Amino acid sequence: MLDIILFVLGFVVLIKGADWLVEGAAALAKRFNVPDLIVGLTVVAFGTSLPELFVNIFASYSGSADLAIGNVVGSNITNILLILGVAGLIYPLHVKGSTIFQEIPFSLMAVILLGVLANDRLLDGVADNILSRTDGIVFLTFFLLFIYYVFGVARRFSGLNELLPDATQSPLKSSGQIVLGMIGLALGGKWIVGGAIFLAQILGASEGFIGYSIVALGTSLPELAASAVAASKKNADIAVGNVVGSNIFNVFFVLGISAMIKPLPIQTSANTDIGVAVAATLILFATNFIGKKRILDRGEAAVFLVGYVAYMVFLVIRG
Repeated sequence: MLDIILFVLGFVVLIKGADWLVEGAAALAKRFNVPDLIVGLTVVAFGTSLPELFVNIFASYSGSADLAIGNVVGSNITNILLILGVAGLIYPLHVKGSTIFQEIPFSLMAVILLGVLANDRLLDGVADNILSRTDGIVFLTFFLLFIYYVFGVARRFSGLNELLPDATQSPLKSSGQIVLGMIGLALGGKWIVGGAIFLAQILGASEGFIGYSIVALGTSLPELAASAVAASKKNADIAVGNVVGSNIFNVFFVLGISAMIKPLPIQTSANTDIGVAVAATLILFATNFIGKKRILDRGEAAVFLVGYVAYMVFLVIRG
């Protein structure tokens, strides 16, 4: 029973820890005159992916590769089908041309590359599928290329300052938030991984199932909150860009770090979930050319939500 309580509490502590860390680090950086561009593209942009990162760090150390893979791939599916579905129902989302023709394709490339690197048995004829440390280096290299691209785009994005916290708080308070945030992320990540393993055992389900469903949803809550608020304020650039950017971070950065910590064996069944992530990304791209151009309207958002429910039903049936 204690494991279940800590599992649920872990999401609260994890997400709050990410908030504290981002707020404290961003405020401290601004106080020391770090340019807004740097703050926004490092501290703030990384913030919504911190929950996935810390869960995967503990999952990798624990040898729970299915949980680590499920958390990332499941989060990417959740981000598109659930989060953009909810945001699109709140307010139709206008999508920038750069997002359609550059960032969404980059996100698509990320999951396709994951599918390629996760199929050693099929492509190379070896005994097992595994994300090796070399694969981790490949992911992190692509992540650095993405960061380079984002810096170029952000210099032309006048709305960046709206995302940054106020720098008026004292350095002592900011430092305290950073320390508490790191503690919260560490404790929350550890409790979630421990609880997920326990939950899989008592339900007779796989760790992958828990990762693709419950853990993926829990670690995606920051993206859900950010995109829903952005949509309610009719700021579609942030709503869509937040999701697409997070998906790229998850594969290239989170899985890259995870594979560097410990090589991750991958079940062949994960190909189905990677395929769903690819399909969801393709559908997101296609919606910009169906009906109203460059707009994710409420009807399309409803389709996304139906797709998410269908995927959850599939996971339950597969077990």
